[in-house]
Amino acid sequence: MDALILSRLQFAANISFHILFPTITIALGWVLLFFKLRYNATGDSAWMRAYFFWVKVFALSFALGVVSGVTMSFQFGTNWPGFMEKVGNIAGPLLAYEVLTAFFLEAVFLGIMLFGFRRVSNRVHTLATFLVAFGTTLSAFWILALNSWMQTPAGFEMRDGVAFPVDWWAIVFNPSFPYRLVHMLLASGLTVAFLVAGLSALRFLAGDRAESMWKALRTGVFMGAALIPVQIFVGDMHGLNTLEHQPQKVAAMEANWETRGNVPLVLFAWPDEEARENRFEIAVPNGASLILRHSLDGVVPGLNDYVGEHPPVAPVFWGFRIMVGVGLAMLALSWATSWFLWRRGAMPRLLAYAYAPMAFSGWVATLAGWYTTEIGRQPWLVTGVLRTEEAVGPVAASNVGFTLAIYIVLYIVLMIVYLGVLTHLALKAAKDGDQSPLPGVEDRALTQPMAGE
Repeated sequence: MDALILSRLQFAANISFHILFPTITIALGWVLLFFKLRYNATGDSAWMRAYFFWVKVFALSFALGVVSGVTMSFQFGTNWPGFMEKVGNIAGPLLAYEVLTAFFLEAVFLGIMLFGFRRVSNRVHTLATFLVAFGTTLSAFWILALNSWMQTPAGFEMRDGVAFPVDWWAIVFNPSFPYRLVHMLLASGLTVAFLVAGLSALRFLAGDRAESMWKALRTGVFMGAALIPVQIFVGDMHGLNTLEHQPQKVAAMEANWETRGNVPLVLFAWPDEEARENRFEIAVPNGASLILRHSLDGVVPGLNDYVGEHPPVAPVFWGFRIMVGVGLAMLALSWATSWFLWRRGAMPRLLAYAYAPMAFSGWVATLAGWYTTEIGRQPWLVTGVLRTEEAVGPVAASNVGFTLAIYIVLYIVLMIVYLGVLTHLALKAAKDGDQSPLPGVEDRALTQPMAGE
């Protein structure tokens, strides 16, 4: 393989590993704030036990996210110098804004959130938790502003082959940014909802019946049940926006070859780019026209209108279906579990067995959606402005391949350790229950009189 393919694989490996952890920390910060506010309101120490358990997960995820993010920034200079040479006037400030407004905010108050509970007042600790949660969301804002601009660039002009900003408002709030931001924030929320519920289900299966486990479990289940229908609606809106601005991506997602009406919704197929057709196709008549044009005979763009200008079809086609399939599984499981928790106040072991392996289903859906978005942009690095092949650096293929192998081995080891630590934390919490004392935590719920006393 040449340096271009290897550089793309290396960046894909880095971004795939990195994105897993911000996907957790963005929403988990707000869940921690919810736990803290519930403790402040009720005085029930079970909420603080849930907080102390999940703040460990947050800290570990935050650390891995920072470390893996640093390696990505180096690649702009080593593997992709053409990117900064051509669009650095826009990408550079957006990345700097993320560091100055978001990362510093997280870094300053993270220490107070993790270690300051018994050293500062309760109000200051709650404020620190809020600012860390806000910082993670602000970080997502700037990163997605840049990524969205690369998908649907606006607010710039070209001078001697270099992009210069002319309207920062148009650059940040480019046509796809609002949809992409909300879609990603909801994806983070769903990832955390199923992680919280999944690890809580593992504790349940290990015999844990502590109140802190139940509070976390209910939070995760109900959070997932509430967010997944919203995500389906936002995803549809995002798809319509993509149809308007990147029709070739939608054509690849649907594996539709000819621009026409009455286009079926292809459920399963093997797209054959050489023959320009689908093999082993199973489809719903007129389904794609109905979804994309809200009309049975709506015209859907075809790939044959973009020969040489459309992305690889198979990975975009299958990535989109994996994302949707995981989303439908989330919908079914979260709603079924919500019904049992609401009507019966308990969780059947069968559903707990289903939730435990779904703890990281959000990661699967996020990666599938990310691949759909990023591969679907090809052959462009910045749509209509910079092709991927034009940005790659002169690094020898052997050097890129060597560092790629090191990255992959390191990431596999780190992932095994990360999953092992989370499993250990869950099983240890299941063993300890709510019996151990929490210094500095006053359980007002235990000292308040019962109703009727």
